[in-house]
Amino acid sequence: MNDRFEIPARLRNTSLALIGVGVLTLIMGAVMLLSGNDMDKTRFWAVLLHDSVFFTFITGVSIFVQAAVSLAQGAWLTAYRRVPEAIGANAWIFGTIALIVTLCIIFGFKDSHGVNTIYPWVTPGTDKILLGKKAFLNPTMFIGFSVATVALWGFFGNKFRSYSIAQESAPKNDTKIYWKVFRLSGVFLIVYGLSQMSTIPWLWVMSVQAHWYSTLFSWYNFASAFVSGMSLIMLWVVYLKNQGNLQLVTKEHMHDLGKFMFAFSIFWTYLWFAQYMLIWYANIPDETVYFKLRQHGPYSVIFYANFIINFCMPILILMARPSKRNYFTVTFMAMVIIFGHWLDFFQMIMPGPLGEHWHINWYEIGTFMGFVGILIFLVSRTLSKSSLIQNNSILLKETAVHIA
Repeated sequence: MNDRFEIPARLRNTSLALIGVGVLTLIMGAVMLLSGNDMDKTRFWAVLLHDSVFFTFITGVSIFVQAAVSLAQGAWLTAYRRVPEAIGANAWIFGTIALIVTLCIIFGFKDSHGVNTIYPWVTPGTDKILLGKKAFLNPTMFIGFSVATVALWGFFGNKFRSYSIAQESAPKNDTKIYWKVFRLSGVFLIVYGLSQMSTIPWLWVMSVQAHWYSTLFSWYNFASAFVSGMSLIMLWVVYLKNQGNLQLVTKEHMHDLGKFMFAFSIFWTYLWFAQYMLIWYANIPDETVYFKLRQHGPYSVIFYANFIINFCMPILILMARPSKRNYFTVTFMAMVIIFGHWLDFFQMIMPGPLGEHWHINWYEIGTFMGFVGILIFLVSRTLSKSSLIQNNSILLKETAVHIA
């Protein structure tokens, strides 16, 4: 089978227009950076941190999905495996952007008082709590974990795709590459566990409020990123189906993706509530300061919108079986979930550096649009370079007769 994707002019022009909006926003933000006050400078870097981290995490999910399904020897992903391959193969680009942004913040950002207001542990002064965490929260550890994560995610994301393409020219029914991917998947899950599920959310996100910590925080980040990443895969699968591609994909496959969107929205809510409830019940001032600013302060609108968008809407709309098999419904909910968890990462990151001075206007929206444009451009270009069907896969027949 030869299922090739040719990038429609409309999609290419849309991606370039969005990138243009992002570049223009960045230029206008740089003017704000040069001429603004301390709050404007903080906002400039905090927004870039927010978007670069969010898009790194949700694209990294596609690498995780490939590895998890390979270890489980599942066939259901085979019909559209090239979609997570194309997304995962570009995760390193967003990771590199995040790395550049975080290093600029650590080594080049201070307010007029010489304080790093985004990562306060960089300039701890006489703060005993921050000095007590210096063994982990220091530039050397930050750089080491960050560079290793971006490099390894980039390696595995591109390696999975290269093996998948190599399988097409392998002898029929040959399983050598299949078992290479199987073993490589086990190694990646260890890497993913030591990065996404532990250290990187601590360093990139939680340390913006370095006095506060939660043992559930990395799992919470993973759940938010995972449901967004599955929604991103859903959007691309539906789009390709509408273009006449992915002929092997049926409503059974769409139903599976819809079930992941539904199930992990509930899983995210479980972690959201578990973290919140334990801190609320203990009522320890050092812990409640995190939620006081978000629930009762100026971020309260986002706090409650976060719950409504990311829990109430998925459970009400995606619970029924027909809704998970309806292209319009799953497309609408995929966009809602991605935006909802973008808001989730916003309320995780912004209150630390900005305090009560928060914004969601031209700079935040323009930067987000720019990252969306980069994502569309990169993924569409990668998809167009090979067949959308994983030809010669030993699981191809099984996925063709898949029943949810």
